[in-house]
Amino acid sequence: MSDNDGKKTLGLRGGARSGNVKQSFSHGRTKNVVVETKRKRVVVPKPGAAGGKTGATPTSAAVTAAAASAKRPAGISDAEMERRLKALQAAKAREVEEQAKREEEERMRTEERDRLRAEKEQKEREQREAEEALRRKAEEEERKALEAAQAAKQAAEPASAAPADSAAARAPKPVKEKVAADAPRKAEREREERGRGGKVRDDNSRRAGKLTLNQALGGEGGRQKSLAAMKRKQERARQKAMGGAQSREKVVRDVQLPETITVAELANRMAERVADVVKSLMQNGIMATQNQAIDADTAELIIEEFGHRVTRVSDADVEDVITRVEDNPKDLLPRPPVITIMGHVDHGKTSLLDAIRNTQVTQGEAGGITQHIGAYQVTTKNGDLLTFLDTPGHAAFTSMRSRGAQVTDIVVLVVAADDAVMPQTVEAINHAKAAKVPMIVAINKVDKPSANPTKVRTDLLQHEVVVEEMSGDVQDVEVSAHTGQGLDTLLEAIALQAEILELKSNPDRNAQGAVIEAQLDVGRGPVATVLIQHGTLRQGDIFVVGEQFGKVRALINDKGDRVAEAGPSVPVEVLGLNGTPEAGDVLNVVETEAQAREIAEYRANLAKEKRAAAGAATTLEQLMKKAKDDANVSELPVVVKADVQGSAEAIVQALEKVGNEEVRVRVIHSGVGAITETDIGLAEASGCPVIGFNVRANAPARNAANQKGVEIRYYSVIYDLVDDVKAAASGLLSKEVREKFIGYATIKEVFKVSNVGKVAGCLVTEGVARRSAGVRLLRDDVVIHEGTLKTLKRFKDEVSEVQSGQECGMAFENYDDVRPADVIEIFEREEIERKLV
Repeated sequence: MSDNDGKKTLGLRGGARSGNVKQSFSHGRTKNVVVETKRKRVVVPKPGAAGGKTGATPTSAAVTAAAASAKRPAGISDAEMERRLKALQAAKAREVEEQAKREEEERMRTEERDRLRAEKEQKEREQREAEEALRRKAEEEERKALEAAQAAKQAAEPASAAPADSAAARAPKPVKEKVAADAPRKAEREREERGRGGKVRDDNSRRAGKLTLNQALGGEGGRQKSLAAMKRKQERARQKAMGGAQSREKVVRDVQLPETITVAELANRMAERVADVVKSLMQNGIMATQNQAIDADTAELIIEEFGHRVTRVSDADVEDVITRVEDNPKDLLPRPPVITIMGHVDHGKTSLLDAIRNTQVTQGEAGGITQHIGAYQVTTKNGDLLTFLDTPGHAAFTSMRSRGAQVTDIVVLVVAADDAVMPQTVEAINHAKAAKVPMIVAINKVDKPSANPTKVRTDLLQHEVVVEEMSGDVQDVEVSAHTGQGLDTLLEAIALQAEILELKSNPDRNAQGAVIEAQLDVGRGPVATVLIQHGTLRQGDIFVVGEQFGKVRALINDKGDRVAEAGPSVPVEVLGLNGTPEAGDVLNVVETEAQAREIAEYRANLAKEKRAAAGAATTLEQLMKKAKDDANVSELPVVVKADVQGSAEAIVQALEKVGNEEVRVRVIHSGVGAITETDIGLAEASGCPVIGFNVRANAPARNAANQKGVEIRYYSVIYDLVDDVKAAASGLLSKEVREKFIGYATIKEVFKVSNVGKVAGCLVTEGVARRSAGVRLLRDDVVIHEGTLKTLKRFKDEVSEVQSGQECGMAFENYDDVRPADVIEIFEREEIERKLV
């Protein structure tokens, strides 16, 4: 019985002793707990219990088994007891193993801590040594500066010998002498410390356990002072020794300020520290980092605070470096005329130029039609130099013809004598009139029996082109590219017209020219065919053309030869661009590459903003209308790659015209050069084919197309391409459904048939009744039901059709409201394929 709580405790008789234990908890709470301790019971096995001979010494296993059997509770078998013993032994083994593992981990952690501590102490020691070396160096420099200052002062102000001696006696000892005098005392202190068994005190030992800024910033030995900082410190010490620092005069700068500028760029233009500019902005209530942009008004306020002058500029001012030079009339020299050959397709433009140049350009063009702008120079028999531009006559190349007319001096309009004026002829006339250039009419193919030059001249009158034969002022020449008839007369007419124009240009200025054509060559990179208009373009010139820039790496003339320079009216291929320009861009030579890059980036950003503004719907009504139009129109997406920029432009313009209010062609991407893996990936994502015009896919692109199932179609003639795309787009048109009435039947009687419903007894009055056809039920000439027949019987047999004048039985699918005198209209539907015109 316990003395505290008076409760009985259970235990073995004579085998347990009880006691009280006071248990403490948080917040000062305690509790008395009754505990019992049991004595260990030792069981001695009886002799012969292990199954051995009488008097034999029992083994340890026998003793363990005997002890286990003595402790074994009732109802536990020997196997179960043995399993429990094995489990107990395994648990003890695991515990021993875990204990050893924990000890090993603790030992490794201790070693790691010791290693890190040693490394830290080593770094601190090295840092202290470096700081001490820097400090000693600074003291030495300061001492030298002080000695130099004192020597200068003594030389400037000589005094008597006695005062000098007294001053020398009063002067402090040099640092070196003081250190030498203090050395014995320092060594004595160290010996006394060692004699007392203590540690030798280090001057920097008080900082050993502190975390310095250098240690926090990390690095080998922490951050060290830069050489510039040490020089500034020495300069301050020298100025101080010389009698105070000298204030520098503030440099006032003219700062060019655009509409927006970053904080770092503003500090750079003012030649001020970025931290000072950021601090000034914070004082004005503007929190900005060095990479953030601020507006011009805020930047102007900061510039004025720093005492500089502001010069406001706009982003467009970057193009001011492209100066518009007004040429001095004394510097102008005669230049060759630029003649553009224009006209309808297949009227013999390129053949006429071939006859003049004695070449075979036509044979090199696919399909016998010109699909690029060609630029050539021809020397006549009189020694005159002429520059010819050959433009395509196909309807898709409208923009090419327009560019040709804009950069030309004279237009030669080629009209076939056996075909007269055609649509592209009229278009060429309009381009020439818009460019305000003189025109010469070349009536070609006069050697054919069906030629009628008079009809050509008469047809031209309808378009306000009056030739000299009709008392006008436009020269006309009858020529034949096949026989060479009239070619000399044509060249004389061109020379006469050029003489009237008095074409001159200044070759001694920065070059300016127009891009006639551009392409991406595999071996040479971006290549632009440029017609120089002013100045002279030389190898090594830095230029900007549209959104691209570059440095002239090579110039190649129309014969494929490399030249060192190209003057006015000379067409050349320019190599060295950083990208493919647009056909029609203007090339300008600038002074530095930085200017060229800045102008190109400005133009690229401006074009990007224009495209984004054009493609964005500004009002909710526009958004709704665009969404409705897109929902009602089926699109055929395509990816277009062409050999030159002009062909790509012409293909895109031609494909955009394909379609109607139901179907349209959408060019996802168009570019110049070979078909690449990027084009295949874009086509796969859009589910569209890739169209290559005079280009081919490289090996990785072909493999990717085969794996992803992307179709690649190659073309070399533009109208074949347009026709195929038009046929593919026609497949997206919904088929036209037409109804064809094949018969009428009148209901005479209505019967009820089990498992069928109402069956109409009918007489076919006109045409034929077919089971597969559609039917309508008319009552008083009003359609009340349209559907299909469930059954068509003749007498008791199911038939497929019933001829006119015969009776039959009809039953409608899911409809029973039939009455006598109703009329059944029988018709068939047929679907008709539609095509785009």
